[in-house]
Amino acid sequence: MRKQIAILLVLVTSVGARTFACSICGCGGGNVYLGLLPDFHRQFFGVRYQYSAYHTQLLSDPAQFSNNFYNEIELWGGMSIGKKIRLLGFVPYYQNKQVDDDGISRTNGLGDISIIGQYQMFHVYSPVDKKTLIEQQLWLGGGLKLPTGAFSLNTLDSNTTVADINAQLGTGSTDFLVTGIYSLRVNKIIFNASASYKINTPNRNGYRYGNKFNSNFLVQYRFAGKKSSFSPNLGVGYENVANNTLEKKTVEFTGSRVTTAIAGVEYSINKIGLGVNAQIPLSQSFAGGQTRLGVKAMMHISFAF
Repeated sequence: MRKQIAILLVLVTSVGARTFACSICGCGGGNVYLGLLPDFHRQFFGVRYQYSAYHTQLLSDPAQFSNNFYNEIELWGGMSIGKKIRLLGFVPYYQNKQVDDDGISRTNGLGDISIIGQYQMFHVYSPVDKKTLIEQQLWLGGGLKLPTGAFSLNTLDSNTTVADINAQLGTGSTDFLVTGIYSLRVNKIIFNASASYKINTPNRNGYRYGNKFNSNFLVQYRFAGKKSSFSPNLGVGYENVANNTLEKKTVEFTGSRVTTAIAGVEYSINKIGLGVNAQIPLSQSFAGGQTRLGVKAMMHISFAF
């Protein structure tokens, strides 16, 4: 499949330009997922597992297909510095699997580590009456994604595909992050909005992953006991990824956008937090309609202290 696609793209590429053989894309370039953070006063640490599955089929030849499965096990944690500043860290380990008409390939290893600092712009309690309390918080910040994951492809090889690029453990570049989290609590109902924007830079191969915008809006209802709480949540997520470039030239069949419906639950007892959610696509656009997201899922355990 890869050789046939490479030949096709070489034929339609202008003479003298460096060719980048694009097969079919799933997802790649990594991004920090914020979502719902655990409640903590000083510090927390934990483990998250994230899963996503994509199916691709060439419109020109349905016999050529690719199923991509992305598994991420991530150490994450946070630390407060005073009342206004907190640091967040994310250390991912990937287990990626690609199944296509050429066979099965796997990529495992450490991904790109991210570090974020956030500042609390405001934290306001607004009692309306004896029965109604409104609480609001806004955190803004930024950080770095470091090139700790391997990027081990020759991007000038005409047999290299976008699927190969997306399966890389890292981007090979130092990238910049801008983040924000806003929450509004009205008694037991909590509205949470989070967003991150990743500004990518070219790696030493001249390859630059497209900038990524990721956002979530969730509503949760908190059932609270003396030492535990149970919070189901519903919401929507939106992600937009710009086109990748090779030496400032757009790489075909890259860039995407997807809107998902999110359903999950958070449970905490004493200083231990557990959470799980699933994301189902409502609308999506990958590789000119040739790639489809099946499902995303996430689960975590965290310890606050």
